[in-house]
Amino acid sequence: MNNVGILIDLDEKRVIKETNFGVITAVREAGGDTIYGLLLDGDAEQCKEALQLYGVNKVIRILANSDNFLISPDFQAEALIDTMNHYDLSTLVGVASTRGRDLLARVAAISDLPLALDCLSFDLREKTITKSHFSGKTLAKIRYFGDRLVCGIRPNAVEAKKAACEAGVETYNTTAQDRGRLKIKEIKIADKDVIELTEADIIISGGRPMGSAENFKILYECAELLGAAVGASRAAVDAGYAPHSMQVGQTGKTVSPKLYIACGISGSVQHFAGMKTSKKIVAINWDKDAPIYSKCDYGLPGDLFEVVPALTKVLKKYKNQ
Repeated sequence: MNNVGILIDLDEKRVIKETNFGVITAVREAGGDTIYGLLLDGDAEQCKEALQLYGVNKVIRILANSDNFLISPDFQAEALIDTMNHYDLSTLVGVASTRGRDLLARVAAISDLPLALDCLSFDLREKTITKSHFSGKTLAKIRYFGDRLVCGIRPNAVEAKKAACEAGVETYNTTAQDRGRLKIKEIKIADKDVIELTEADIIISGGRPMGSAENFKILYECAELLGAAVGASRAAVDAGYAPHSMQVGQTGKTVSPKLYIACGISGSVQHFAGMKTSKKIVAINWDKDAPIYSKCDYGLPGDLFEVVPALTKVLKKYKNQ
């Protein structure tokens, strides 16, 4: 039996992120027999309503008798390992988000299990994982050995498909202990209005032609109306127009949104490697010979400082109707 645990990723309001549903679909397609949704926080009953629509058979709310549990990833990793052993889970899967990558890597390191992050898919029957290599030019199918695996699926890499079932809910009081390997000195609250690049359905990115950090405000205005995240090319980051946390590309973040809008981005191989799996790509560039036009689904040749504000104006009009 392939009993699989899925680390459920919640937002700051303790609501399930939509990227989880693609991961659940990936587990079903991989041959998972019984799927467990593992919650480190949040309301299990409320989460169950959403998770069972995509095929989760049982929701487990993990509890620990310690104030450090909700803030210590090291303690949480220990609790996940204990839960895997208690429920005889052969595989732990999660969204390869910033938090997910951290926790999954800790679980693999502590328990000495094979780890695969940023995967496009995996197969429990063939014991293989599929990853993108060489700037997205090739797909590698890699075989792993043994019956256990820790796997992180790239956000939005798998299209979510519903497969409704009736899920049960359990509370598990972990016997794991905080080993004190990690000391929390300070917690800084991030801007809650900023959408994480790797989890965004829509991304609007700017390149070097943005000209300054100040000019990025036209992208933020448009992004707010679209419910999008704002990204940047390496050239824009190197020029100091945006922080590295916004960089999309081979040396930045790899994204797979439903819509990617490239503003003033030429479309270098390095940048394309980070967003080529986007469902739809729209390019806004005055240079009609820019490489991006051979790779995009829709192109808008023109000055981004005219096109983007015009788009924002139209969006405001429809939003106010």
